[in-house]
Amino acid sequence: MPGKKFQQLYDGEKKKIDKILSRSLQFREPVSLYNPAYYIIKNGGKRLRPVMVLFSCKSVGGRYNSAYNAAAAVELLHNFTLIHDDIMDNAEKRRGLPTLHVKYDLNTAVLAGDGMLAVAYEYLLKDCKNKKNIVISEFTKALIEICEGQALDKKFEVERNVTIADYLRMIQKKTASMLEMCCKTGGILGGGTEKEIKALASFGKNIGIAFQIHDDLLDIKGYEEFGKTTGGDLMEGKKTFLFLRALNKTRGKDKADLERMIENKGIKRTEVNYFIDLYKRNGIIEDAEAEILNYTKKAVKAVDTLKNENDKEVFRWLAGTLIKRNK
Repeated sequence: MPGKKFQQLYDGEKKKIDKILSRSLQFREPVSLYNPAYYIIKNGGKRLRPVMVLFSCKSVGGRYNSAYNAAAAVELLHNFTLIHDDIMDNAEKRRGLPTLHVKYDLNTAVLAGDGMLAVAYEYLLKDCKNKKNIVISEFTKALIEICEGQALDKKFEVERNVTIADYLRMIQKKTASMLEMCCKTGGILGGGTEKEIKALASFGKNIGIAFQIHDDLLDIKGYEEFGKTTGGDLMEGKKTFLFLRALNKTRGKDKADLERMIENKGIKRTEVNYFIDLYKRNGIIEDAEAEILNYTKKAVKAVDTLKNENDKEVFRWLAGTLIKRNK
């Protein structure tokens, strides 16, 4: 069964990346800086981004060995962003455990995140060789876009008139730019042609957008199907794809209730079921699913230009796995 084979491949490469990540932060001094950073890394994660670097490298004729350090670098960058996001969101839990600023303190968390970013560049440079300028440029461009996306996300919290186009631009920067960079980096390190790298970048960008809209959807579907404490986006008054689609589509009392949610900057936990039902009766969940499928198809179509059929299948499997996940 191809799916099982690809999952085993993914899991095998994930273990190798975990070992590199451990080495990147353990046994360094001062421990007051590196132990907190390692706390975040050792607490797990899907390692999606580094695996995408490796798969992209392999798909253009490269070898995993030429991209392991760069793969670790993007995971360090990702975790740097998570630390800072958690601080800005006043989040208390990450992957079921206390967030870094809760376990330690705010200053420690900020410094650990900064240190992790520096180590990310250190590891990226290990694999750059004669492609140093372009690889560092793409990595830095993604970092800038992630910061811009986060700024837009925070701005939307206080803006009343946010459009779906505004939202898509924000998630393209905050979420999709990282996945786009991972695919481009792998393609560059693997020696891909301009056409191949462009195709991989398109896959990363589009699957990144689908990934984020699916995250928005999980906040609703998770509540219904998986027994999770969900509806968090609704309670926080986040302007997700679902919320903005509902705001555009509804009329009368439903629209008034959504506008009240903006005014109150969220809803009470006791109102979550009501708003989920509002989404359902207005077809918002189906609209979100259609949008996820639309961007996933764009991603899969992009890698149809790759030469090796097995590599195409890997990306198709990965795309399918991402939009079927329940966490």
